Amino acid sequence: MIRYIRWCAWFCVLLLAALLVNVARVQVWESAAYGANPANKRPAIERYAQPRGNLLVDGRPVTGSRDSGQLLRYERTYTDGPLYAPVTGFSSQTYGTSFAERAEDAVLAGTDPGLSAFPLWYDLSRGRPAGGDVATTLRAAVQEAAYRGLGGRRGAAVALEPATGRILALVSSPSYDPGLLSGTGTKVKAAWARLNADPARPMLNRALRETYPPGSTFKIVTAAAALDAGVVTDVDAPTHTPDPYPLPGTSTLLPNAGTGCEDASMAEAVQWSCNTVMAKIGVQVGLKGMVAAAERFGFNDEGLRVPSWVSRSDFDTDMSPDQLALSSIGQFNTRATPLQMAMVAAAVAQGGEIQTPFLVDRTTRHGGGLVRRHGPHTLGRAMSPPTALRLQELMVKVVEEGTGRNAAIPGARVGGKTGTAQHGVGNAGTPYAWFIGWAAADGAPQPAVAVAVVVEDAEAVRGDISGNGAAAPIARTMMEAALAGR
Repeated sequence: MIRYIRWCAWFCVLLLAALLVNVARVQVWESAAYGANPANKRPAIERYAQPRGNLLVDGRPVTGSRDSGQLLRYERTYTDGPLYAPVTGFSSQTYGTSFAERAEDAVLAGTDPGLSAFPLWYDLSRGRPAGGDVATTLRAAVQEAAYRGLGGRRGAAVALEPATGRILALVSSPSYDPGLLSGTGTKVKAAWARLNADPARPMLNRALRETYPPGSTFKIVTAAAALDAGVVTDVDAPTHTPDPYPLPGTSTLLPNAGTGCEDASMAEAVQWSCNTVMAKIGVQVGLKGMVAAAERFGFNDEGLRVPSWVSRSDFDTDMSPDQLALSSIGQFNTRATPLQMAMVAAAVAQGGEIQTPFLVDRTTRHGGGLVRRHGPHTLGRAMSPPTALRLQELMVKVVEEGTGRNAAIPGARVGGKTGTAQHGVGNAGTPYAWFIGWAAADGAPQPAVAVAVVVEDAEAVRGDISGNGAAAPIARTMMEAALAGR
């Protein structure tokens, strides 16, 4: 009898060992697969079991959390959702996260190790601290000015602080309410389908993710390249450029939109936006010089993050002379995001140095303790200080006496550059209206704000579109708001 009991005991030990091996297999080797299984609802339930941290503008939350009483308990809410959607993105229980909600998800969701002095305790207890807050660099008044100025028209507007790279405004229009996507169910799915099917593409972040031909605003880059390379030593000297200008190696004639550009100086070409002069100057600088200049401003950089990723702005590195001529006036394959063109204006305003743009000022714990702070970081030098000072003078003349008069602000020093960018097959598309510029308060040592505005304006009459008419007034209200808040 004792022998049978012993056999039974050994059999139980064998069963226990097999059970322990299986537990180890499930908990260690198979845990990742089980965790990623769509049927496993535990991670989602845990993720939404507590309120999410908030995104702040001027110290005030523009997001919140609502107790839905459902299995996925807390849903995201948004204050002035369409106004801040290009910055916040959405946090959806059905479709995940985007933009700042995605880039700062660990802090907002409470999983960032920096939120606790004892992160190991939360690992052992399978808990997590309350979601932290993310303070943005936005200025509400500047953001609202840009949003109202665009007024639902297709386009985008960006404002930067030149000295630091802080993004003061980031608007894409038309916009949408990210709160429509927060929860689950048929209403959320219907809103997602409707927004994605909308031909106006309200969920497209035109400020960061769309690239446009920059048109004549790119002439600032060409002028900087010419001055730094010594191709132009006297901005007031005649350039001996015919009107129209024969594109090199072709029989195609490049015209000007206005008159008075024949044999114009570079200063006059910037002031009155002469295509012929700037195209010829770009050819004289040469492909290698133009590519190097464009890349110093940030073109062809795929690594820009703010912290959301930014589409690459392109300047071709392999072109024929006629293509280079067109690229030098912001046409052909040259494309830029509105953020990139704001960086061009900021580089001129900052004496040639260009700062990396950023949207997050600091992240904090729920109780207010600092997790991390983000500060200025130099991206590089786009041009020499003397070149930047000369371009500041030329851009001021554009606003005071040239094509950008609608950007003028009484009592402030304003520099700018207008642009009307052709696009489409045979340039048949409705042109985009551009304005880039900067502003300094009267007596201030340096500009406080740099802006870029693009208006697609697909419904406008073609002849009514111009950077001065459509984009400059929006830029002016943004710069006024930035100066007023200092």
